[in-house]
Amino acid sequence: MANTETTSTATRAWAPDLTAYAPADVVPDALILQTSTVAGNVEGDAPAVRVAFATDAAAGFVAEGAPIDEANPGLDECLVYTGKVSQLIRLSREQWAQPRTAEMLATSVQRAILRAANIAYLAQAAPVAPAVTPPGGLLNVVGIETAGDDVTGSLDNLVDLIATLEGNGGSPSHIIMAPDAWAVIQKMKLGADYNAPLLGAGTEATVKRLLGLPVLVSSAMTTLSGLVVDRTAIVSAVGQVQVATSEHVYFNTDGIALRATWRFGANVVHPDRIGSFVVADPAIVP
Repeated sequence: MANTETTSTATRAWAPDLTAYAPADVVPDALILQTSTVAGNVEGDAPAVRVAFATDAAAGFVAEGAPIDEANPGLDECLVYTGKVSQLIRLSREQWAQPRTAEMLATSVQRAILRAANIAYLAQAAPVAPAVTPPGGLLNVVGIETAGDDVTGSLDNLVDLIATLEGNGGSPSHIIMAPDAWAVIQKMKLGADYNAPLLGAGTEATVKRLLGLPVLVSSAMTTLSGLVVDRTAIVSAVGQVQVATSEHVYFNTDGIALRATWRFGANVVHPDRIGSFVVADPAIVP
């Protein structure tokens, strides 16, 4: 009796690789993982994760024995749609077989997926109805707070922005800044007649914290800009990073296809608990 051929016994040509990785292992530095609350995952552009939330009703004092008025909290939902970032690489079979090719390409794909994801999370243009995907980035969410004036010379305007977010019920968890914005902050001095930096003296690199909040520096941010975020106000859907190889699509050239995809998306429950600001660089003459 003949043996049954299975994907376990067949050669790779009959069982192309498809590998899935937890995003926390492959792209742990992705901003969506660090600054949002992951609510679930969906497959496809049409489905959405429906996140329920309540708008608190007011509570107050009541006299002993007096009837208590009924409260009416608002019951609402936030829809999180997702988009898929991907990369497809074509190689000859001979190149694929070279030492370290697979390892170096894996690192390259990881960087490409991470950068695309961060740019989308922060700056992706909002879709025009009836389109729902790819979801808009945080900088394009309607209703987020904006600092009244640029942060220049001191942190006073940033302090005011954080106070506004806290007044709106937020609990800021992170500050995301462009590299040049963080550089300007680091160069701020104690005063006009001082050379000591505002964030601490010394030759060692300062810990990336500002006003008690961790700072995440990302080139995906617009130049000289920053965001103060409350991760509990941002809900997201995050899938697995999937990597597949195939000898079939480029069969007539004896080639190998390497494909990587990652589906994710985010939406903001309380836009007024996120704030944007601009850092003015005194070295730039208007």
